[in-house]
Amino acid sequence: MVGVQIDETGSSIQIIGAEKFNLEDTFECGQCFRWDKMGSKYHCVVHGFEIWVYYKGKNLVIEGDFPEKINDLWIEYFDLNLDYSKIRRDLSAIDPTLHKACKFCPGIRILRQEPWETLCSFIISQNNNIPRIKKIISRLCENFGNKIGEGSFSFPDAKTISELSERDLEVIKSGFRAKYIIDAANKVSSKEVDLEKVSSMDVCDARKYLMKIKGVGPKVAECTLLYGFHRMEAFPVDVWMRRVMERYFPGKTPEIFGKYAGLAQQYLFHYTRSLSKL
Repeated sequence: MVGVQIDETGSSIQIIGAEKFNLEDTFECGQCFRWDKMGSKYHCVVHGFEIWVYYKGKNLVIEGDFPEKINDLWIEYFDLNLDYSKIRRDLSAIDPTLHKACKFCPGIRILRQEPWETLCSFIISQNNNIPRIKKIISRLCENFGNKIGEGSFSFPDAKTISELSERDLEVIKSGFRAKYIIDAANKVSSKEVDLEKVSSMDVCDARKYLMKIKGVGPKVAECTLLYGFHRMEAFPVDVWMRRVMERYFPGKTPEIFGKYAGLAQQYLFHYTRSLSKL
């Protein structure tokens, strides 16, 4: 278990005793789109709170205006109680290439993001690049979220978006994705797709369940499961990961990576992309 230390002003939390993770690799590996680097700190609105994150020595510092009672939220969000060292050892024993990938970027963690925000964000991510995804999401929050602090906004909930039309969404410049965003909001807000049920579903059933939403195919469903529900057995496959599997694991399926296949995917994706291995 990790410890939490509150500073005298109550404006920051120091997380002590947690395995250090790489903020840049975690925030910029494609699993999230609202973290921005500002000098030596990273900034985001998480669960309605504006926060800044950085390391001070060995301690992770989280700055923001929030009550002490939600300290556990940050430990959960950053997945600080999971023993990533042990998982890397187990994954490294599976294959030499995966061993190199784990060693190359050991600081990546899978964030425990809010499911609706994750689903909506990956609908927006389709046939898109990260800078443009971030801009569309930023415009979505600025126009339809709640103002948090100076110039920051919360992610709008499904009910808010369900009350909009495709014309209303023209302001975010999401193109063809607008109709998918609206359909997702309608289904989630009406409980036709009840996100609270997904965590307890078999991963195959959960994937099919999410794909009831227009525009949600296997990749978006898989990303939502991994990043929004922390279903670590989920394994998103895009063109790049398909090449990785064909080259390094011919004839194999993601099941070879076991219950932490999603983390294996992150290590392999970051390793091969960073070194231009394909």
